[in-house]
Amino acid sequence: MAIKHNQQIPENHFRKDWQRRVRTHFDQASNKLRRRNNRQAKAAAVAPRPVDRLRPVVRCPTIKYNRKLRVGRGFSLAELKEAGIPRRFAQTIGIAVDGRRQNISEEGLAANVARLKAYQERLILFPRKAGKPKNGDSPADLTQTATVSSIAKALPIEPLASGFSEISKSDLPAPHEGGAYRTLRLARSDKRHRGQREKRARDKAEAEAAAKK
Repeated sequence: MAIKHNQQIPENHFRKDWQRRVRTHFDQASNKLRRRNNRQAKAAAVAPRPVDRLRPVVRCPTIKYNRKLRVGRGFSLAELKEAGIPRRFAQTIGIAVDGRRQNISEEGLAANVARLKAYQERLILFPRKAGKPKNGDSPADLTQTATVSSIAKALPIEPLASGFSEISKSDLPAPHEGGAYRTLRLARSDKRHRGQREKRARDKAEAEAAAKK
């Protein structure tokens, strides 16, 4: 670096011993194995209960992605009420609840209610105390033969109602000729200059009529 005038000499720190600060990722394989062992240990600890929780089917936000379906945070209170499941009880049987979520379509509400009912049909409810079942618990023959099952695999995201299916690109309307942006801009321009153009055409017609006289 060139030095001019009576200025301070720059202090360039080039000897930082950067080799000691290089981050390596040689432990990726061992971390992958450790995560897998932790998942298996967790599944064995809570067996025969599933590790994951039942979640609703929702649409992605924004106009660009709302034709796609994904798993939501939790079922709304309206969906639980339609399915006949109390909120407190739902959280104890592996159903995720989101009290802030609101239903804005009848199709989505019906689809998630059907999802809850399908889950209830497959649910095997163990008694709190062994040998002392209460009203609502599953019979003994089902509890003895119960196996661990993943909710995501047992109830995958699929269309549960006629109006809640995935929308393919072939179902989308045909694009505007010249593009939607240009079409909107031309419509705005026509609306803005409509009065001026009408006045210009009217003056021209009057001038031509006067010239013929």
